[in-house]
Amino acid sequence: MNERTFTGEWITVGKNLDLKVPDNPNIGFIEGDGIGPDIWAATRLVLDNAVAKAYLQRRKIHWFELLVGEKAARETGESLPARAVEMMRKAVVSIKGPLTTPVGAGMRSLNVALRQVLDLYACIRPVRYYAGLPSPVCHPEKVSITIFRENTEDVYAGIEWPAESEEAETLADYLRDHFHAHVPTGAGIGIKPISREGSRRLVRRAIAYTIARGLPSVTLVHKGNIMKYTEGAFRQWGYELAAEEFVSETVTEAQVQEKYAGKVPAGKIVIKDRIADSMFQQVLLRPEEYSVVATPNLNGDYLSDALAAQVGGLGMAPGANVGDSCAVFEATHGTAPKYAGLDKVNPGSLILSGAMMLDHLNWTEAADLVRTALEITLQDRIVTYDLARQMQDAREVKCSEFARAMVDRM
Repeated sequence: MNERTFTGEWITVGKNLDLKVPDNPNIGFIEGDGIGPDIWAATRLVLDNAVAKAYLQRRKIHWFELLVGEKAARETGESLPARAVEMMRKAVVSIKGPLTTPVGAGMRSLNVALRQVLDLYACIRPVRYYAGLPSPVCHPEKVSITIFRENTEDVYAGIEWPAESEEAETLADYLRDHFHAHVPTGAGIGIKPISREGSRRLVRRAIAYTIARGLPSVTLVHKGNIMKYTEGAFRQWGYELAAEEFVSETVTEAQVQEKYAGKVPAGKIVIKDRIADSMFQQVLLRPEEYSVVATPNLNGDYLSDALAAQVGGLGMAPGANVGDSCAVFEATHGTAPKYAGLDKVNPGSLILSGAMMLDHLNWTEAADLVRTALEITLQDRIVTYDLARQMQDAREVKCSEFARAMVDRM
Protein backbone atom coordinates (compact mmCIF):
# COMPACT_ATOMS: atom_id res chain seq x y z
CA MET A 1 0.00 0.00 0.00
CA ASN A 2 1.62 3.28 -1.08
CA GLU A 3 0.50 6.90 -0.93
CA ARG A 4 -0.87 6.75 -4.49
CA THR A 5 -3.48 4.30 -3.22
CA PHE A 6 -5.20 7.07 -1.26
CA THR A 7 -7.50 9.36 -3.18
CA GLY A 8 -8.63 11.57 -0.30
CA GLU A 9 -6.94 13.81 2.27
CA TRP A 10 -5.79 12.94 5.76
CA ILE A 11 -7.49 13.93 9.00
CA THR A 12 -5.14 15.72 11.40
CA VAL A 13 -5.23 16.39 15.15
CA GLY A 14 -4.83 19.96 16.41
CA LYS A 15 -2.95 21.19 19.47
CA ASN A 16 -6.09 20.99 21.60
CA LEU A 17 -6.81 17.47 20.34
CA ASP A 18 -9.51 18.81 18.01
CA LEU A 19 -9.84 17.09 14.62
CA LYS A 20 -9.17 18.87 11.34
CA VAL A 21 -11.45 16.97 8.95
CA PRO A 22 -11.33 17.60 5.17
CA ASP A 23 -14.42 17.09 3.01
CA ASN A 24 -12.79 14.00 1.47
CA PRO A 25 -11.10 12.17 4.35
CA ASN A 26 -9.23 8.89 4.04
CA ILE A 27 -10.76 6.53 6.62
CA GLY A 28 -9.60 2.97 7.23
CA PHE A 29 -11.87 -0.03 7.61
CA ILE A 30 -11.30 -3.55 8.93
CA GLU A 31 -13.93 -5.93 7.56
CA GLY A 32 -13.59 -8.25 10.53
CA ASP A 33 -13.86 -12.01 10.86
CA GLY A 34 -16.89 -14.29 10.57
CA ILE A 35 -19.91 -12.10 9.85
CA GLY A 36 -17.66 -9.04 9.54
CA PRO A 37 -17.73 -8.77 5.72
CA ASP A 38 -21.55 -9.00 5.70
CA ILE A 39 -22.16 -6.28 8.26
CA TRP A 40 -19.38 -4.07 6.88
CA ALA A 41 -20.89 -4.10 3.38
CA ALA A 42 -24.26 -3.09 4.86
CA THR A 43 -22.68 -0.39 7.01
CA ARG A 44 -20.67 1.11 4.16
CA LEU A 45 -23.81 1.37 2.02
CA VAL A 46 -25.66 3.23 4.79
CA LEU A 47 -22.80 5.59 5.68
CA ASP A 48 -21.99 6.52 2.08
CA ASN A 49 -25.62 7.29 1.33
CA ALA A 50 -26.07 9.30 4.52
CA VAL A 51 -23.02 11.46 3.75
CA ALA A 52 -24.11 11.95 0.14
CA LYS A 53 -27.66 12.94 1.12
CA ALA A 54 -26.66 15.16 4.05
CA TYR A 55 -24.08 17.17 2.11
CA LEU A 56 -25.41 16.92 -1.48
CA GLN A 57 -22.22 15.18 -2.70
CA ARG A 58 -19.95 17.93 -1.25
CA ARG A 59 -18.42 15.45 1.16
CA LYS A 60 -17.30 11.89 0.61
CA ILE A 61 -15.41 9.30 2.65
CA HIS A 62 -12.48 7.69 0.84
CA TRP A 63 -12.30 4.22 2.35
CA PHE A 64 -9.20 2.06 2.40
CA GLU A 65 -8.86 -1.44 3.80
CA LEU A 66 -6.74 -2.31 6.83
CA LEU A 67 -5.70 -5.95 6.97
CA VAL A 68 -6.22 -7.22 10.52
CA GLY A 69 -7.49 -10.56 11.80
CA GLU A 70 -7.99 -13.82 9.93
CA LYS A 71 -7.75 -12.19 6.50
CA ALA A 72 -4.44 -10.59 7.45
CA ALA A 73 -3.15 -13.92 8.79
CA ARG A 74 -3.97 -15.63 5.49
CA GLU A 75 -2.37 -12.94 3.35
CA THR A 76 0.59 -11.82 5.48
CA GLY A 77 1.10 -14.53 8.12
CA GLU A 78 0.31 -12.02 10.91
CA SER A 79 -3.02 -11.21 12.58
CA LEU A 80 -1.97 -7.65 13.42
CA PRO A 81 0.63 -6.46 10.88
CA ALA A 82 2.69 -3.41 11.84
CA ARG A 83 1.64 -1.73 8.57
CA ALA A 84 -2.01 -1.82 9.60
CA VAL A 85 -1.23 -0.21 12.96
CA GLU A 86 0.87 2.45 11.22
CA MET A 87 -1.99 3.29 8.83
CA MET A 88 -4.54 3.44 11.66
CA ARG A 89 -2.38 6.05 13.33
CA LYS A 90 -2.06 7.98 10.08
CA ALA A 91 -5.79 7.82 9.35
CA VAL A 92 -6.69 9.03 12.88
CA VAL A 93 -10.20 7.56 12.41
CA SER A 94 -11.02 3.93 11.50
CA ILE A 95 -13.94 1.52 11.77
CA LYS A 96 -13.86 -2.24 12.28
CA GLY A 97 -16.01 -5.33 12.29
CA PRO A 98 -15.67 -8.02 14.98
CA LEU A 99 -12.39 -9.92 15.34
CA THR A 100 -11.93 -13.48 16.59
CA THR A 101 -10.84 -13.83 20.23
CA PRO A 102 -9.95 -17.38 21.34
CA VAL A 103 -10.97 -18.40 24.88
CA GLY A 104 -8.47 -19.94 27.27
CA ALA A 105 -5.51 -20.30 24.92
CA GLY A 106 -4.11 -19.16 21.60
CA MET A 107 -3.33 -15.68 20.39
CA ARG A 108 -3.93 -12.62 22.50
CA SER A 109 -7.19 -10.74 21.89
CA LEU A 110 -6.76 -8.54 18.83
CA ASN A 111 -9.32 -6.11 20.19
CA VAL A 112 -7.36 -5.64 23.41
CA ALA A 113 -4.07 -5.49 21.51
CA LEU A 114 -5.35 -2.71 19.25
CA ARG A 115 -6.57 -0.69 22.23
CA GLN A 116 -3.24 -0.98 23.97
CA VAL A 117 -0.87 -0.45 21.03
CA LEU A 118 -2.84 2.63 19.88
CA ASP A 119 -3.50 3.80 23.48
CA LEU A 120 -7.26 3.90 22.87
CA TYR A 121 -7.92 4.36 26.55
CA ALA A 122 -11.65 5.19 26.46
CA CYS A 123 -14.19 2.64 25.31
CA ILE A 124 -17.34 4.70 24.74
CA ARG A 125 -20.66 2.89 24.45
CA PRO A 126 -23.86 4.94 24.24
CA VAL A 127 -26.86 2.74 24.99
CA ARG A 128 -30.33 4.05 24.11
CA TYR A 129 -33.68 2.66 23.10
CA TYR A 130 -35.05 2.93 19.57
CA ALA A 131 -38.83 2.75 19.31
CA GLY A 132 -39.98 -0.56 17.90
CA LEU A 133 -37.24 -2.71 19.42
CA PRO A 134 -38.22 -5.71 21.57
CA SER A 135 -37.10 -5.55 25.18
CA PRO A 136 -37.28 -7.77 28.29
CA VAL A 137 -38.00 -4.75 30.54
CA CYS A 138 -41.19 -2.71 30.92
CA HIS A 139 -39.73 0.74 30.22
CA PRO A 140 -36.70 0.48 27.92
CA GLU A 141 -37.35 4.05 26.77
CA LYS A 142 -35.89 5.22 30.10
CA VAL A 143 -32.45 3.87 29.11
CA SER A 144 -30.12 6.50 27.68
CA ILE A 145 -26.73 5.92 29.28
CA THR A 146 -23.24 6.33 27.86
CA ILE A 147 -20.56 4.08 29.34
CA PHE A 148 -16.96 5.32 29.49
CA ARG A 149 -14.96 2.17 30.14
CA GLU A 150 -11.22 2.39 30.82
CA ASN A 151 -9.64 0.38 28.05
CA THR A 152 -5.97 -0.33 28.78
CA GLU A 153 -5.65 -1.34 32.45
CA ASP A 154 -7.40 -3.57 35.00
CA VAL A 155 -7.34 -7.35 34.41
CA TYR A 156 -7.39 -6.67 30.65
CA ALA A 157 -3.75 -5.54 30.85
CA GLY A 158 -2.91 -9.19 30.17
CA ILE A 159 -0.51 -9.63 33.11
CA GLU A 160 -1.23 -13.23 34.03
CA TRP A 161 0.35 -16.67 34.13
CA PRO A 162 -1.24 -20.14 33.88
CA ALA A 163 -1.73 -22.45 36.85
CA GLU A 164 1.34 -24.49 37.83
CA SER A 165 3.61 -22.52 35.47
CA GLU A 166 7.08 -21.56 36.66
CA GLU A 167 6.17 -17.88 36.53
CA ALA A 168 3.00 -18.32 38.60
CA GLU A 169 4.78 -20.45 41.19
CA THR A 170 7.66 -17.95 41.45
CA LEU A 171 5.24 -15.06 41.98
CA ALA A 172 3.17 -17.06 44.45
CA ASP A 173 6.26 -17.88 46.50
CA TYR A 174 7.27 -14.21 46.50
CA LEU A 175 3.83 -13.12 47.68
CA ARG A 176 3.80 -15.72 50.44
CA ASP A 177 7.35 -14.96 51.62
CA HIS A 178 7.30 -11.16 51.44
CA PHE A 179 3.65 -10.23 52.02
CA HIS A 180 2.28 -13.28 53.87
CA ALA A 181 -0.42 -13.56 51.21
CA HIS A 182 -2.50 -16.70 50.95
CA VAL A 183 -2.09 -18.00 47.41
CA PRO A 184 -3.44 -21.52 46.74
CA THR A 185 -0.88 -24.00 45.47
CA GLY A 186 -1.03 -24.41 41.72
CA ALA A 187 -3.13 -21.30 41.14
CA GLY A 188 -3.16 -19.26 37.98
CA ILE A 189 -2.27 -15.65 38.82
CA GLY A 190 -3.34 -12.36 37.25
CA ILE A 191 -2.43 -8.80 38.22
CA LYS A 192 -4.92 -5.90 38.18
CA PRO A 193 -3.16 -2.55 37.61
CA ILE A 194 -5.22 0.64 37.89
CA SER A 195 -3.24 3.88 37.72
CA ARG A 196 -3.89 7.46 38.75
CA GLU A 197 -3.22 8.86 35.28
CA GLY A 198 -5.21 6.13 33.53
CA SER A 199 -8.20 6.78 35.78
CA ARG A 200 -7.99 10.57 35.57
CA ARG A 201 -7.79 10.77 31.78
CA LEU A 202 -10.84 8.53 31.43
CA VAL A 203 -12.88 10.59 33.89
CA ARG A 204 -11.67 13.79 32.22
CA ARG A 205 -13.02 12.62 28.88
CA ALA A 206 -16.31 11.47 30.45
CA ILE A 207 -16.90 14.83 32.14
CA ALA A 208 -15.99 16.77 28.98
CA TYR A 209 -18.47 14.63 27.02
CA THR A 210 -21.18 15.31 29.62
CA ILE A 211 -20.59 19.07 29.51
CA ALA A 212 -20.56 19.18 25.70
CA ARG A 213 -23.94 17.44 25.53
CA GLY A 214 -25.61 19.21 28.43
CA LEU A 215 -26.19 16.00 30.37
CA PRO A 216 -26.90 16.01 34.11
CA SER A 217 -24.44 13.62 35.76
CA VAL A 218 -21.34 11.43 35.73
CA THR A 219 -21.38 8.31 37.90
CA LEU A 220 -18.12 6.62 38.94
CA VAL A 221 -18.85 2.87 39.11
CA HIS A 222 -16.38 0.77 41.09
CA LYS A 223 -15.95 -2.11 43.53
CA GLY A 224 -13.93 0.01 45.94
CA ASN A 225 -15.52 -1.47 49.04
CA ILE A 226 -13.51 -4.65 48.37
CA MET A 227 -10.66 -3.63 46.04
CA LYS A 228 -9.74 -0.50 47.96
CA TYR A 229 -6.39 0.30 46.34
CA THR A 230 -7.42 -0.27 42.72
CA GLU A 231 -11.13 0.38 42.21
CA GLY A 232 -11.38 2.42 45.39
CA ALA A 233 -8.52 4.52 44.10
CA PHE A 234 -10.31 4.92 40.75
CA ARG A 235 -13.22 6.49 42.64
CA GLN A 236 -10.94 8.78 44.64
CA TRP A 237 -8.97 9.91 41.59
CA GLY A 238 -12.20 10.58 39.71
CA TYR A 239 -13.50 12.90 42.40
CA GLU A 240 -10.10 14.62 42.62
CA LEU A 241 -10.00 15.21 38.87
CA ALA A 242 -13.47 16.75 38.88
CA ALA A 243 -12.58 19.05 41.79
CA GLU A 244 -9.28 20.15 40.22
CA GLU A 245 -10.21 20.60 36.56
CA PHE A 246 -13.99 21.08 36.50
CA VAL A 247 -14.69 22.88 39.77
CA SER A 248 -16.94 25.51 38.16
CA GLU A 249 -18.94 22.94 36.17
CA THR A 250 -19.45 20.14 38.71
CA VAL A 251 -20.83 19.45 42.15
CA THR A 252 -20.75 16.19 44.10
CA GLU A 253 -23.86 14.34 45.16
CA ALA A 254 -22.86 14.92 48.79
CA GLN A 255 -22.54 18.67 48.20
CA VAL A 256 -26.01 18.79 46.66
CA GLN A 257 -27.42 17.42 49.91
CA GLU A 258 -25.21 19.33 52.33
CA LYS A 259 -24.97 22.76 50.66
CA TYR A 260 -27.94 23.01 48.31
CA ALA A 261 -30.76 21.31 50.23
CA GLY A 262 -30.98 18.46 47.73
CA LYS A 263 -31.46 20.69 44.67
CA VAL A 264 -28.80 20.66 41.97
CA PRO A 265 -27.61 24.21 41.19
CA ALA A 266 -28.44 25.38 37.68
CA GLY A 267 -25.79 24.55 35.12
CA LYS A 268 -23.95 22.09 37.37
CA ILE A 269 -23.14 18.45 36.59
CA VAL A 270 -23.45 16.05 39.51
CA ILE A 271 -20.50 13.73 40.17
CA LYS A 272 -21.59 10.63 42.08
CA ASP A 273 -20.45 7.06 42.58
CA ARG A 274 -22.01 3.63 42.91
CA ILE A 275 -20.75 0.18 43.90
CA ALA A 276 -20.64 -2.00 40.78
CA ASP A 277 -23.01 -4.75 41.90
CA SER A 278 -25.54 -2.20 43.11
CA MET A 279 -25.30 -0.39 39.80
CA PHE A 280 -26.56 -3.45 37.93
CA GLN A 281 -29.77 -3.20 39.96
CA GLN A 282 -29.93 0.56 39.48
CA VAL A 283 -29.83 0.41 35.68
CA LEU A 284 -32.73 -2.04 35.75
CA LEU A 285 -34.90 -0.21 38.25
CA ARG A 286 -33.93 3.47 37.86
CA PRO A 287 -31.97 3.94 34.61
CA GLU A 288 -33.32 7.46 34.13
CA GLU A 289 -31.16 8.63 37.05
CA TYR A 290 -27.93 7.97 35.12
CA SER A 291 -26.63 9.62 31.97
CA VAL A 292 -22.85 9.06 31.82
CA VAL A 293 -20.93 6.32 33.63
CA ALA A 294 -17.12 6.17 34.06
CA THR A 295 -15.72 2.85 35.26
CA PRO A 296 -12.71 0.51 35.16
CA ASN A 297 -12.34 -2.00 32.35
CA LEU A 298 -14.06 -5.16 33.57
CA ASN A 299 -17.03 -3.36 35.14
CA GLY A 300 -17.58 -1.49 31.90
CA ASP A 301 -17.54 -4.68 29.86
CA TYR A 302 -20.26 -6.29 31.97
CA LEU A 303 -22.34 -3.17 32.43
CA SER A 304 -22.46 -2.12 28.79
CA ASP A 305 -23.65 -5.58 27.73
CA ALA A 306 -26.27 -5.67 30.49
CA LEU A 307 -27.60 -2.30 29.35
CA ALA A 308 -27.62 -3.41 25.72
CA ALA A 309 -29.84 -6.35 26.67
CA GLN A 310 -32.53 -3.87 27.74
CA VAL A 311 -32.67 -2.12 24.36
CA GLY A 312 -32.54 -4.90 21.77
CA GLY A 313 -29.26 -6.69 22.48
CA LEU A 314 -25.68 -6.34 21.29
CA GLY A 315 -26.88 -6.26 17.70
CA MET A 316 -28.05 -2.71 18.40
CA ALA A 317 -25.16 -1.57 20.61
CA PRO A 318 -22.50 0.76 19.12
CA GLY A 319 -19.02 1.36 20.46
CA ALA A 320 -15.86 3.40 19.99
CA ASN A 321 -12.31 3.08 21.27
CA VAL A 322 -10.88 6.58 21.55
CA GLY A 323 -7.49 8.00 22.50
CA ASP A 324 -5.96 11.44 22.24
CA SER A 325 -4.64 10.94 18.71
CA CYS A 326 -6.63 8.05 17.25
CA ALA A 327 -10.11 6.51 17.33
CA VAL A 328 -11.49 3.15 16.18
CA PHE A 329 -15.25 2.57 15.95
CA GLU A 330 -16.45 -1.02 16.19
CA ALA A 331 -19.27 -3.52 16.41
CA THR A 332 -19.55 -4.57 20.04
CA HIS A 333 -20.60 -8.19 19.41
CA GLY A 334 -18.65 -11.26 18.30
CA THR A 335 -17.91 -12.85 14.94
CA ALA A 336 -20.77 -15.43 14.92
CA PRO A 337 -18.87 -17.71 12.51
CA LYS A 338 -21.81 -20.06 11.89
CA TYR A 339 -23.58 -17.18 10.13
CA ALA A 340 -20.56 -16.02 8.13
CA GLY A 341 -21.37 -15.29 4.50
CA LEU A 342 -25.10 -15.94 4.92
CA ASP A 343 -26.16 -12.27 4.68
CA LYS A 344 -28.31 -12.91 7.74
CA VAL A 345 -27.19 -11.07 10.84
CA ASN A 346 -28.16 -7.69 12.23
CA PRO A 347 -25.75 -4.92 11.09
CA GLY A 348 -27.21 -2.42 13.59
CA SER A 349 -24.25 -2.34 15.97
CA LEU A 350 -21.73 -1.47 13.27
CA ILE A 351 -24.12 0.96 11.55
CA LEU A 352 -24.68 2.83 14.83
CA SER A 353 -20.93 2.78 15.48
CA GLY A 354 -20.59 4.39 12.07
CA ALA A 355 -23.02 7.09 13.20
CA MET A 356 -20.79 7.65 16.24
CA MET A 357 -17.87 7.98 13.83
CA LEU A 358 -19.73 10.65 11.86
CA ASP A 359 -20.40 12.51 15.13
CA HIS A 360 -16.68 12.27 15.91
CA LEU A 361 -15.96 13.93 12.54
CA ASN A 362 -18.54 16.60 13.44
CA TRP A 363 -20.64 15.44 10.49
CA THR A 364 -23.67 15.41 12.73
CA GLU A 365 -26.22 15.91 9.95
CA ALA A 366 -25.18 12.60 8.37
CA ALA A 367 -25.10 10.88 11.77
CA ASP A 368 -28.65 12.05 12.50
CA LEU A 369 -29.80 10.73 9.11
CA VAL A 370 -28.43 7.29 9.99
CA ARG A 371 -30.12 7.12 13.39
CA THR A 372 -33.44 8.47 12.09
CA ALA A 373 -33.47 6.03 9.18
CA LEU A 374 -32.72 3.17 11.57
CA GLU A 375 -35.58 4.10 13.86
CA ILE A 376 -38.06 4.47 10.99
CA THR A 377 -37.01 1.08 9.60
CA LEU A 378 -37.55 -0.53 13.00
CA GLN A 379 -40.92 1.15 13.41
CA ASP A 380 -41.88 -0.25 9.99
CA ARG A 381 -41.04 -3.64 11.55
CA ILE A 382 -38.39 -4.43 8.95
CA VAL A 383 -35.76 -6.36 10.88
CA THR A 384 -33.21 -9.17 10.67
CA TYR A 385 -33.86 -12.62 12.13
CA ASP A 386 -32.63 -11.88 15.66
CA LEU A 387 -35.29 -9.22 16.17
CA ALA A 388 -37.97 -10.83 13.98
CA ARG A 389 -38.21 -13.84 16.27
CA GLN A 390 -39.03 -11.48 19.18
CA MET A 391 -41.60 -9.34 17.34
CA GLN A 392 -45.09 -10.01 16.09
CA ASP A 393 -45.92 -9.19 12.46
CA ALA A 394 -42.29 -8.32 11.68
CA ARG A 395 -40.91 -8.58 8.17
CA GLU A 396 -37.68 -10.57 8.35
CA VAL A 397 -35.02 -9.39 5.88
CA LYS A 398 -31.41 -10.14 5.10
CA CYS A 399 -28.52 -8.05 6.43
CA SER A 400 -28.09 -6.29 3.07
CA GLU A 401 -31.85 -5.76 2.72
CA PHE A 402 -31.99 -4.08 6.11
CA ALA A 403 -29.30 -1.63 5.00
CA ARG A 404 -31.16 -0.93 1.75
CA ALA A 405 -34.39 -0.35 3.70
CA MET A 406 -32.56 2.23 5.81
CA VAL A 407 -31.24 4.02 2.72
CA ASP A 408 -34.74 4.09 1.23
CA ARG A 409 -35.99 5.85 4.37
CA MET A 410 -33.36 8.59 4.54
